[in-house]
Amino acid sequence: MNTKKEKVNILLAAFEADPFFKSGGLGDVAGTLPRYVVSDNYDIRVILPKLKQIPDKYTSKMKYLGNFTVPLGWRNQYCGLFELKFAGIIYYFLDNEFYFHRDKAYGEFDDGERIAFFSKAILEAIMHMDGFIPDVLHCNDWHTALTPVFLREQYMQVPGYSNIRTIFTVHNLKFQGMFSDELIGNVLGLSGTPAEDQLKCGDAVNFMQGAIKYSDMLTTVSPSYANEICTEYYGEGMEELFQQRRDNLVGILNGIDYKLYDPMYDKCIKYHYSEKTLANKQKNKLQLQEELGLPVNADIPLYIIISRLTEQKGLDLVDYIMPQLMERELQFVVLGVGDEKYENSFKYHASKNPGKMVALLKFDAALSNRLYASADAILVPSRFEPCGLTQMMAMRYANLPIVRETGGLRDSVAPYNEFTGEGTGFSFANYNAHELLSCIDLSLSVWYDNHKAWVRMQRHAMRKDYSWHSSAKAYRKLYRKLAGK
Repeated sequence: MNTKKEKVNILLAAFEADPFFKSGGLGDVAGTLPRYVVSDNYDIRVILPKLKQIPDKYTSKMKYLGNFTVPLGWRNQYCGLFELKFAGIIYYFLDNEFYFHRDKAYGEFDDGERIAFFSKAILEAIMHMDGFIPDVLHCNDWHTALTPVFLREQYMQVPGYSNIRTIFTVHNLKFQGMFSDELIGNVLGLSGTPAEDQLKCGDAVNFMQGAIKYSDMLTTVSPSYANEICTEYYGEGMEELFQQRRDNLVGILNGIDYKLYDPMYDKCIKYHYSEKTLANKQKNKLQLQEELGLPVNADIPLYIIISRLTEQKGLDLVDYIMPQLMERELQFVVLGVGDEKYENSFKYHASKNPGKMVALLKFDAALSNRLYASADAILVPSRFEPCGLTQMMAMRYANLPIVRETGGLRDSVAPYNEFTGEGTGFSFANYNAHELLSCIDLSLSVWYDNHKAWVRMQRHAMRKDYSWHSSAKAYRKLYRKLAGK
């Protein structure tokens, strides 16, 4: 009996993907998920803008497939289509120097028009992909939110397009793509269509709102966040829409690339280790302490923050408890850049506490891996966290997370149980500085008074599987269900 399944074609659309360009978690997902989904039964390809930020070593290898025009309101804009096969995946790149050859990928004065162009060019590009028509078009965040809208309103007459099903993934609901409603006619060309009312949000046009209403399926990056965005506190004004579409909303926890984050083979660290050779982790710690000018002592717990320094990440809680934190028997290292008030606060406390705290106000991927491999605990006290990858990376390196119970943090970190000794980290429920400090104090008591329990938790954390395998399995199932194959 022939049990081979019919192949499902997927086109994943995003504004960024590692290794071409990445500014955050979206780039990690778009760069990694396809490599775990692709198989004999799943042909998944990725489409991206050809940004100025993409290194020459990739652009020089791109194959030119042709060009076409994209109707954008009263405009007809040029778009070039390029192809690159990388790590077993076909990537398409949409080229328009006016829109994409900018010094910044985001935050331009005409982002509404740039994003509208990209969203529509995706649909035009499918006609030039040598017979590849997706069964499923997987759109990500507000940068591709208009694509499901354009598909239903303007492209149903194109052969094969009426069978395309759409998934829209919310990576961060805080950024929705809101602009003047003048764009509806002038740029989007949707005046007089049902989309005009569907996109309006007060006197603005809301791109993400369009995707939520027009997509066949909605996903977000953790089960808890899928529940949270249906509530007023986390819903960013969209909670009623998500409540209406709750039957079509699924939370799938993101993963991390276990080949990149592996303490046994990580090229960024000197001493490699596994759960059976944790003593080597201490060697990394001693080396880092000496390098950073901290007292070289394996018995003092090293706590770290690796983060964008923004309010979302709970840093106002950390800022509030810094004086008390510096009274504890610990060492503290911060790595990251962001809001000036947090950078200044960490610089101040580091200067007041030499030999106890170091503030590394920069982005350094190699150094972050070394910190994961050296530190004992990591603070992730986010106000909200759709998924979060930091805590997963930390656990991979036997670095115990201290997290607030929200979104993906809640789904991935099992809190320490003082009666059974089980857990993979420490957690607190309410967004409150005193609760964070109590949680840190609990972790210190385990470190100093029950260190065997600490080591047991490290081993439990390292055994957890937060690779992309389980996430990819869930997406494959969803793709096949939508494709009806």
